[in-house]
Amino acid sequence: MSSSDTVEVKILDKEYLIACPEEARAQLESAAKHLDGKMREIRTGGKVHGTERIAVMAALNITHDMLQDSQLSESTEKMINELDEKLDAALPPV
Repeated sequence: MSSSDTVEVKILDKEYLIACPEEARAQLESAAKHLDGKMREIRTGGKVHGTERIAVMAALNITHDMLQDSQLSESTEKMINELDEKLDAALPPV
């Protein structure tokens, strides 16, 4: 069994400490860098304000990209679309 270490990642200039096995450290750092980049793109666009909203939009964009890349099953796509609609209803425009 692998031991977990704490890894510090920075997303939108905020530091997060995350428990992570040493062998997954590079993947975690890569994922954090990817997320940081997506969130910065959204923030730079100026249409979405607030870290939470930016994070949700980044998550939706990343999920959309994954869905297109992996061509998930129809039922999974339906579930993602339903969640997307719920998020739209829960997060009114600013």
